[in-house]
Amino acid sequence: MTAVENDADVIVVGAGPGGSATAYHLARHGVRVLLLEKTEFPREKVCGDGLTPRAVRQLVRMGVDTSPEAGWLHNKGLRVIGGGVRLELDWPDLASFPNYGLVRTRLDFDDLLAQRAVAAGAKLRTSVNVMGPVLDADDRVIGVRAEVGPEKEPATFHAPLVVAADGVSGRFPLALGLAKREDRPIGVAVRRYYRSPAKHDDNYLESWLELRSKDSGDNLLPGYGWIFGLGDGRVNVGLGVLNSSSAFGKTNYRRLLTDWLANTPEDWGMTDETNAEGPILGAALPMGFNRVPHYTRGVLLVGDSGGMVNPFNGEGIAYAMESGELAAEVMVQALARPAGPERERALAAYPTELKARFGGYYRLGGIFVKLIGRPEIMRMATKHGMPHPTLMRFVLKLLANLTDPRGGDAMDRVINAMTKAAPAV
Repeated sequence: MTAVENDADVIVVGAGPGGSATAYHLARHGVRVLLLEKTEFPREKVCGDGLTPRAVRQLVRMGVDTSPEAGWLHNKGLRVIGGGVRLELDWPDLASFPNYGLVRTRLDFDDLLAQRAVAAGAKLRTSVNVMGPVLDADDRVIGVRAEVGPEKEPATFHAPLVVAADGVSGRFPLALGLAKREDRPIGVAVRRYYRSPAKHDDNYLESWLELRSKDSGDNLLPGYGWIFGLGDGRVNVGLGVLNSSSAFGKTNYRRLLTDWLANTPEDWGMTDETNAEGPILGAALPMGFNRVPHYTRGVLLVGDSGGMVNPFNGEGIAYAMESGELAAEVMVQALARPAGPERERALAAYPTELKARFGGYYRLGGIFVKLIGRPEIMRMATKHGMPHPTLMRFVLKLLANLTDPRGGDAMDRVINAMTKAAPAV
């Protein structure tokens, strides 16, 4: 085989939170990283824009200034609305995670993370649309084929390892034959920005477990909703529907959003189309490891590309960044070994560790998704669970995956035992 000159030690496809975190942690260890992004920054991304303490921890690990002075809106916890009850649950005080969440639009959030990777030493190239892998004679990935710039000039980049962090579309893993698993949970979310002086600086993330339209009477609309203040006069409002719901794939989700918002107070400003900023946009939420294996033939899957959204709460950013850091740690060790069986042994640690960290938790999440897809169970759960604050604090810890792994309180020990006992997905 003809030897090729590598453009980098690792090519990262996609400069979202997962890709940028991977590139940052690699570059910090002196690895030559090429970070390829198909768009230009700043760029729009469909997201709730809310970050739990799990995501905040990853930002801190990347050296990001999360102070209000740096443009972040802090929140104290989650306000849950359902079953006729409105409950404010503060984020738990833990050794392992900070006790605050954040909100920031993806328009500049992703740009900020990409620049952290660049500051650490990664090379970022935008307007590079990766089309597929470059394979050697043994069918191993040794680079990527791409179209560069507005002229779509063909280009090839080489590296011994490639990270697919190209989001829910997962075009790169698809080109390797890694299709989505249909037996794992998936959701669809839509969101829109509204100008809302009444809600924009809320210090709680707001989650609606029950959605009703003006004329739905006692009938619930499918899905769950959120209202997250952005602190700049606007709110991010959206809803999600899971594939365990009979409405999944058969509903006009944009109409569903406006039907729900028509039932919110007028002074919130979400019933008036003139307050809307931009269209209603939607995206899929790939959950519970719905694309595997997470390592094969020189390619590691990170974040949404590997279906790492939390089935309990739809959170993806924290898991994208966490898997990126883990992938970086594994690759640093692998690249210190000669190519061949020794390196492969090191790379095999990535899917093993992912499974150990999240496999049992995601299994529980899959059961949860099936249960809440049934309206009668959801109605009973909100009616009987919401009036009990202690139970709801336990639920918050479980849904947000916020426990101390060692020590902690009784709730932490129960949740940790549950995730260890559950067979990994």
